[in-house]
Amino acid sequence: MNILFTGIITDVGEIESINLDNGKIKISSIFNHEDIDLGASICCSGICLTVVEKNKFNDNSYFCFEVSQETISRSSVKFWKNHTKINLEKSLKFGDEVGGHLVTGHVDYLGEIDSIIKSKNSNVFKIKYPNKYKKFVASKGSICLDGISLTINDVFDDFFSVNIIPHTEENTSWSSVSKGDSVNIEFDVLARYVSRQLEERL
Repeated sequence: MNILFTGIITDVGEIESINLDNGKIKISSIFNHEDIDLGASICCSGICLTVVEKNKFNDNSYFCFEVSQETISRSSVKFWKNHTKINLEKSLKFGDEVGGHLVTGHVDYLGEIDSIIKSKNSNVFKIKYPNKYKKFVASKGSICLDGISLTINDVFDDFFSVNIIPHTEENTSWSSVSKGDSVNIEFDVLARYVSRQLEERL
């Protein structure tokens, strides 16, 4: 079975060091390094990465990952730097609750925050994306943005919108995002399968 996540962020880590030339990234986290095996997968802002080194780090732990040039070119990794905040989620285990929706940790497209409309109970984020992916996007459907499972509000030809409540903003990296920032988008895997089945019938 492929590694899966749920889009429920359980820690916001911080990049301690990053070298895009060799793809090595070190992230600090409250996750206990003794509970996570070498070779295990952690979803890092929507990207499934493999733990290649780990140890105690001050009062927390650190985890090291190696990122391919393909992943760097297709995701927001190219914009990461020291102290960048990273949404973290450990991989799903049999029997775990699926609090969001099934997420693979494979980035489909690097979108962009087109606008942020602030309100009292939630903020509306409009996300730019190519029209060719519209078949995977539906109002009230699920989508993963930077590793966060969210519900789609409205869908248009070149953007869609999501509502993010204060709790989600405060407990993810989205507490500090701005208009124009890049966003790792993973479309709902079930929407992909349905679209493929429909295309094969035509």
